[in-house]
Amino acid sequence: MLVTGRSVGEKIATGPVRVIKSVQFLDQFQPGDILVTDKTDPDWEPIMKKAGAIVTNRGGRTCHAAIVSRELGVPAIVGTEHGTELLKDGQLVTVSCAEGDAGFVYDGKLEFDVQRTNLKELRRPKTRVMMNLGNPEEAFSLSFIPNDGVGLAREEFIITTYIKIHPLALVDYDRMESGQVKQQIAGLTAGYDDKPQFFVDKLAQGVAMIAAAFYPKDVILRLSDFKTNEYANLIGGAKYEPVEENPMIGFRGASRYYNPRYQAGFALECRAMKKVRDEMGLTNLKLMIPFCRTVDEGRRVQAEMEKHGLKRGVNGLELYVMCEIPSNVILAEQFADIFDGFSIGSNDLTQLILGVDRDSEIVAPIFDERNPAVKAMIGEVIHICRSRQRKIGICGQAPSDYPDFAQFLVEHGIDSISLNPDTVLKTTVAILEKEEALRKKARA
Repeated sequence: MLVTGRSVGEKIATGPVRVIKSVQFLDQFQPGDILVTDKTDPDWEPIMKKAGAIVTNRGGRTCHAAIVSRELGVPAIVGTEHGTELLKDGQLVTVSCAEGDAGFVYDGKLEFDVQRTNLKELRRPKTRVMMNLGNPEEAFSLSFIPNDGVGLAREEFIITTYIKIHPLALVDYDRMESGQVKQQIAGLTAGYDDKPQFFVDKLAQGVAMIAAAFYPKDVILRLSDFKTNEYANLIGGAKYEPVEENPMIGFRGASRYYNPRYQAGFALECRAMKKVRDEMGLTNLKLMIPFCRTVDEGRRVQAEMEKHGLKRGVNGLELYVMCEIPSNVILAEQFADIFDGFSIGSNDLTQLILGVDRDSEIVAPIFDERNPAVKAMIGEVIHICRSRQRKIGICGQAPSDYPDFAQFLVEHGIDSISLNPDTVLKTTVAILEKEEALRKKARA
């Protein structure tokens, strides 16, 4: 064994190591290489798609590398601390994420067994089992896994992979001074005289692929939730984004949508969603507001959406709120007045309840959704939503990693559990076991 860290996914991969210490060296990467680096950000996503596996020095189970690798179905090991020093370019290794919470990098190409599940024998549980998905290219193949829809579709992968440009840079294109940024935008948007329409069309196409793949099942799309440092990495983005000490709790999610600094960018998102629902007829698409700190903020966001033709209840539009801030739980009764449903974002909720930076490998052992404080708040919000007849699901990482956590959610009566695609089958089995145990208990 050469290196160990936190495992992401449950796959095993073999290939040659490629140590990439800076984004400027990405052209050295070849398809199938094992990407070894300090950490990743959205700029790295094009080569992450080509990687056989990903190994990082930094980060916990919910860092950028972990989230994107799950979307791509690529095994990853994060928080190794010294991976870039201990692994050498060209070295043939086996990356194993199939041995529990810890992931291991072994020297050489090792043999391994593959476990298969007979889908014909897998019953559907009462609890809806949905998927987390961000890559439209994977949508149609993943739709054949037994599922009840998409509980979390993300915009970020579509924006970084197919658009690449900050939306405000497209809005301001005609007023932009000539230079490298304007040349890059012109090249990517060739054929579009209306540069903002490029953003609308590309985002709509990506979202529509996901919605169509799972139609008529629900597809719940989380509207953009880039942090300011991630937006700044988009082409032309540095001009529009403030430098924040802690972007994780800064200018993100709902607070951007009605703020004059980003209103025009959010308008493009709304136009894209209206196109998917009204022009393409994919009314199975539901929209979800991330990082909504206050009830008033929820109202302001909805007012902003109405300006662009997205009104709750019209043409069957349902609006959800991410339940990922303690205020979402504490004021759940009031949030239930203005939203159709909640989706628990256990990653941020755990971070904010325990005061743990979820991107830090140093305090990663403290970050645990199974902490009694986290479970108490999750149990409470499920109870409130059921009493108010509001839909309540979860799209955070916990049930994908811990089948016993999924069983805890079932016991509390959650409506749906949204999982990483590679964990759907094993977690479905765990859910069925818990539901059967509850039925037996009720009959006793």
